[in-house]
Amino acid sequence: MKLITIFRILLAAFIVTAGILHFVTPAPFVKIVPDYLPAHLEIVYISGFFEILGGIGLLVPFVSQAAAWGLIALFIAVFPANINMAINNIDIGIPLEPWMLWARLPLQGVLIAWAWWLTREKAFTA
Repeated sequence: MKLITIFRILLAAFIVTAGILHFVTPAPFVKIVPDYLPAHLEIVYISGFFEILGGIGLLVPFVSQAAAWGLIALFIAVFPANINMAINNIDIGIPLEPWMLWARLPLQGVLIAWAWWLTREKAFTA
């Protein structure tokens, strides 16, 4: 199995799990949605739905490339929530130090780069 295939499966598993958590335990996600946005719970459910859809899409060859681009858009769209969490030191029920909230921000760039790598045509040949 190619390394890129392994990373595609890993990202799919990670993002589907994160998406499921949006439905199972939405409260922490609702807390980090910036105040200037309406309908916090609905936004959490919508983002969770698209995480699950994108993760599954990575595993379906004829939509894999589009799913990777969709995940890039999603990672960019949810970034304000991560910034809000760091700026306001929002407690989501997991013991995190404030510096960890800030250190987590560059990881969004890693996720974007990871998904971008998967947009390449050869990423979808098993």
